[in-house]
Amino acid sequence: MSSNPLCQLISPKSIALVGAGNNPRKMGALHALSILKDGYQGSFYLVHRQEQMVLGCKAFKSVYDLPEAPELAMLVVPGDQVLQLLADFGEIGTRRAVIVTAGFRETGLEGSEKEEQLKEIAARYGIRFLGPNCIGFINSELALNVTVFPGTGKPGKLGMVSQSGTYITQTLSYLRNKGIHFSKAISVGNEADIDMVEALEYLGQDEQTKAIALYIEGISNGRRFIEVAQKITRYKPVLAQYVGGSGAGARAGMSHTGSMGGPDFLYEGLFRQAGVIQVFGIEDLYDHGWTLATQPRLRGNRVGVLTNSGGPGTAIAHVCEKGGLEVPSFSEKLQREIKQHIQGHASSANPVDLTFHLDAKLLTSVLPETIIQSGEVDGLILHGAMSHGFMREMYPRLSEMLGGISLEQFLALRKPDLTGTLSLSQRYGLPSLISSFFGREDNYTSAYRDHDIPVFDAPEKAARAMAALLRYKKIQERKSFVSPELPARVPLAVEILERAAGEGRQTLNEYESKQVLAAYGIAVTREKLAFSEDEAVAAAFSLGFPVVLKGCSAAIAHKTEKGLVHLRLVDEKEVRHAFQAISKAVGHSLPALVSEMVSSGRELLAGMARFPGFGPCIVFGLGGIFTEAIRDVTFRSAPLSEAEGEEMLSDILSAKILGEFRGMPPADTVALSAILTTLGFISLLHPEIAEIDINPLVISGSRPVAVDALIVLEQKSKSDRL
Repeated sequence: MSSNPLCQLISPKSIALVGAGNNPRKMGALHALSILKDGYQGSFYLVHRQEQMVLGCKAFKSVYDLPEAPELAMLVVPGDQVLQLLADFGEIGTRRAVIVTAGFRETGLEGSEKEEQLKEIAARYGIRFLGPNCIGFINSELALNVTVFPGTGKPGKLGMVSQSGTYITQTLSYLRNKGIHFSKAISVGNEADIDMVEALEYLGQDEQTKAIALYIEGISNGRRFIEVAQKITRYKPVLAQYVGGSGAGARAGMSHTGSMGGPDFLYEGLFRQAGVIQVFGIEDLYDHGWTLATQPRLRGNRVGVLTNSGGPGTAIAHVCEKGGLEVPSFSEKLQREIKQHIQGHASSANPVDLTFHLDAKLLTSVLPETIIQSGEVDGLILHGAMSHGFMREMYPRLSEMLGGISLEQFLALRKPDLTGTLSLSQRYGLPSLISSFFGREDNYTSAYRDHDIPVFDAPEKAARAMAALLRYKKIQERKSFVSPELPARVPLAVEILERAAGEGRQTLNEYESKQVLAAYGIAVTREKLAFSEDEAVAAAFSLGFPVVLKGCSAAIAHKTEKGLVHLRLVDEKEVRHAFQAISKAVGHSLPALVSEMVSSGRELLAGMARFPGFGPCIVFGLGGIFTEAIRDVTFRSAPLSEAEGEEMLSDILSAKILGEFRGMPPADTVALSAILTTLGFISLLHPEIAEIDINPLVISGSRPVAVDALIVLEQKSKSDRL
């Protein structure tokens, strides 16, 4: 871990900040106040050209006047001062920096050029830095907060990396109220030097951090992200919210594969491949992250639900089951034990519904312990724990009846012992989540949150968080990924691709495309290329009727729409008629591909396309003529291990059709997975290929066969061809 630049940057023994004055409305002053007031014990220096004292501290006129070379430099200055200041710190020996200043790549061409100069200066002096255009970081282990908002004041367990500074600063009071505390939180800004992947790698090795949350607008190196995340997610959960801010993958392709690859599809596949749990809102990112950081792991999928009201119990059970969890009916033995404590009309099954029972200890301690000790659940969700919050609401109506006692006296009437309920999860090693409509005004909610037990303000939210624990359980149970070895390039494929490139073509025709695929072992239809009616007829007799006749031209990517595909031809007459129809459709003579007729009710899609920041990506999904309308696909970054190929098959919504389906035998999933891994190999062996499209990939009996295929080549500029 010592090689990671964030080790020293996040835990500096000394800091110098340039840009803080005595105006509390300026960012520099706010950054400085956070360092001064939140408990940092290291040396802290302020640099200011005019002021002798800043925020009650001595200020130094120049970087060169500092008593030592600080381990960390913070720059919160106008953009025209950043380059020289970074060089000055480099001269005195500082090797880590946080550049808060904006006005670089995010502003356009001129800003991009300035950012390149910044990187050159940093490289010259061996400086590693966060930013520019970032808000800083939090290291609660050192009580070090270099952001503009006051810290949470308590060391936490949730690490965060964010491409938006807001989510590690403006949310701090919100998180404090929810009982959520960061271990380390890092704003990466423009990622000109230290990027999200290095920050993820650092948090993966940080012992204080028990779960990692990522706020992502775009990833510049998708393959590296996957490789780093796969190592971490085996032992530590990683969650991500992707907001689609990046243009990566937002491109039009000539094949189905290329046109399917919008950013959302790519990131969804990338996260699955990496073992990252994707969430779709910042609240879930925090809440699910905190749940995974603080709660014991699920050992199974059985959940007990205990409430003081039927509605929340039903809602929890419903959401749990939708999330793959089971809410089983309790055994007769357990129900008899529960009935000893509840009213006759209350439910002892699962969910257990006390029906407005005000004995909080029964709800929060006695019954939960009974249920957990039964061994019939792997997790518990409790709704309705309340005391002082309820009493505060009732006080105006009851105070007169109770002799006009004060609110404080009224609340003192009930001081429940919360020890039992607060220690349940840790004593039994079983996750326990709380749902309550009361906030910190209730002593149960505040006690739970102060003891790192997640409390959700709606029953469904607690259930979704429990489902996140199940998702991580499944990630930990995945097969190990063994990096595959690339095979050798096949001479026939090289010859075909070089010939097409030499002719200046952007696509291979279907016959050539299938030859390339077959050269690497992908099963394709038996077929022959015919240049005349007689050749087509001879080919049909050779292959055996029925046959398919398709116009074959590299210039025509999608043939069905142009009337160039004729199916189920059963005799010579139909073959001749089809050949003539193809020539008529295009207005000139065109070779025809005569192919065996492969019939099946299951048509799939497999392919490859390249996307900026991701490289070659493999796609698998539902195929046929409705591919782009239904868009039931999943992506992975190449190369793929055998296990990754297998996972793709179960990703799609239509995965059930790969099993026994409507009288059809199960598909050969080993062969299907092999096609996907092979496409990954082809994409890496032949970087000149931009896209591969196999659609349909038909399941013939059990065997997958490429019935149609298209290979698109990378376009070269005119200068490249000269």
